[in-house]
Amino acid sequence: MKMKTNLNLNLLAVLAAGLTAFASCSKSDPAVIDPPVKPGDSNESLADSFFEKVAYKGAFGTTDWTSGWVNYEPNKTAYSTATEELSGEIATDRTLDASKTYLLKGFVYIKSGVTLTIPAGTVIRGDKNTKATLVVTMGGKINAEGTAAKPIVFTSNQPAGTRAPGDWGGIIILGKAPNNIPGGTGLIEGGLTAPYGNHGGTAADDNSGVLKYVRVEFPGIAYTTNNEINGVTFGSVGSKTTVEYVQVAYSGDDSFEWFGGTVNAKHLVSTANIDDIFDFDNGYSGKLQFLVGLRDPKLADQAGQSNGIESDNSEKVFDSSPRTRPVISNMTLIGPGNTEVDAKHEYANLWRRGSKMILANSIFINMRYGIDIRDKETGDALTDKTSLIKNNIYQSFTAERAVIADGSIPSFATVDLLKTYLTTNNNTFLDDAAAKNLLVNPYSLTAPNFILKSASVAATGASF
Repeated sequence: MKMKTNLNLNLLAVLAAGLTAFASCSKSDPAVIDPPVKPGDSNESLADSFFEKVAYKGAFGTTDWTSGWVNYEPNKTAYSTATEELSGEIATDRTLDASKTYLLKGFVYIKSGVTLTIPAGTVIRGDKNTKATLVVTMGGKINAEGTAAKPIVFTSNQPAGTRAPGDWGGIIILGKAPNNIPGGTGLIEGGLTAPYGNHGGTAADDNSGVLKYVRVEFPGIAYTTNNEINGVTFGSVGSKTTVEYVQVAYSGDDSFEWFGGTVNAKHLVSTANIDDIFDFDNGYSGKLQFLVGLRDPKLADQAGQSNGIESDNSEKVFDSSPRTRPVISNMTLIGPGNTEVDAKHEYANLWRRGSKMILANSIFINMRYGIDIRDKETGDALTDKTSLIKNNIYQSFTAERAVIADGSIPSFATVDLLKTYLTTNNNTFLDDAAAKNLLVNPYSLTAPNFILKSASVAATGASF
């Protein structure tokens, strides 16, 4: 969701009482994982079996799980000319042929009760003139399961060397899981009309299929003002949907955005997108682990601001239920740095409009600003321990704005109070030199390496 106004930074802190247990655990042995927190603590969700209990912070230890399937230079890749068109409605089960290259034209709808199967290695090219977009409607399924050796590729139909963010629409998946939209059913943004764009219901365990080892290159368009198509959009997608090993590269809007729903995901990659990297709205409550985002300093949203995480509960009624509450562990976001950087690059974390969160064991470096928590409802969730920010590493090149408070949240009116909360919960703030000792080569746009350096301070300290 695009919020086109720049707002002042609000930050918060909470009393240290009752939270010191998080700071007392030993971090000396990288093989030893802190025990789960006691029931009732706000990060109880991190003890869920979904999460791999690793010792390190960030998305990578000493193994690069992007190797072999991620493409950091997709504008150089020569794809075969499309020989078959995908358009209109897919009204019966269909399996594509990996030996063919397909041209996606206009809005293509997978209808309710229908499954589109895309074999490993298939290439689908999006048509620019028709703003090609693949839509999995409510009740429909996509079965796109590639492999590390043969990922499925959605890419631009423009020639190599001429591709750009926003060459085509993207992938929109719509399900029947809960959201906080009035009435429980909403119309997804991006130019869709009812019934194709409807999403929402009561089936938290809804299944929209599989996205696994999939690349999505040069998507993301503003269909109309404040009505955008992201790289991958999830509208009320349920928890039985599988999302693993997905890269969005050079998106003209957000890389990934969730509107309500309960879908979980692991191993997501965002490279050089225009707007927010990960965006949460309308009561999204899934679990996420091993996520990485890399910024291009020259690519940013000129109509608003480009953030690492941007999370809202509801634009109008901040305490709407269900509350947005992603549970995130082991994220690495690499900002644009301070050399020839577009001014629209802003926050590592922007939590607002009543959003709750569990954010743990993550790394945010090379950003302009640090963490911003706005609105009383957002702050109250930290106070009552239904939200938690712990064991994260932050570094911003505007050091004096890594932690900022403007007094709008009564309990957390000063920078010192925020720092008390963050440091009590084992969050650390590094200078530029220290941040460069974390990861091998995270700043390269063409050949980044996000694994840990020898003796990196991120090698220990995670807890679940």
